[in-house]
Amino acid sequence: MPTEAWPLLALYYLCLNLFSFAAMAWDKSLAKSRRQRIPERALLLLDFLGGSLGGMIAMYLFRHKTLHLKFRVLPVLFLLLHLALLLWLFVTSPLGKELL
Repeated sequence: MPTEAWPLLALYYLCLNLFSFAAMAWDKSLAKSRRQRIPERALLLLDFLGGSLGGMIAMYLFRHKTLHLKFRVLPVLFLLLHLALLLWLFVTSPLGKELL
């Protein structure tokens, strides 16, 4: 991966995690007011695409979906998957080879 792409990748993860955080907070607000909710599949998709850290922070901060097993397990697995992907990209990139 070219060295110039790392800031764009960081921006991607930052935006997606902020969006995932906001979606989880909004869903909690909708739940409290008994309005139509964000589908669980959409929340998990945001986590899968790279927003799992933001989603998990919001989940525990707002105490939302913490009793659902899939929301306790899948975001952690998605986060580990993305960390492994980033590590692989770093190690195989010219920047990683330079630093290692």
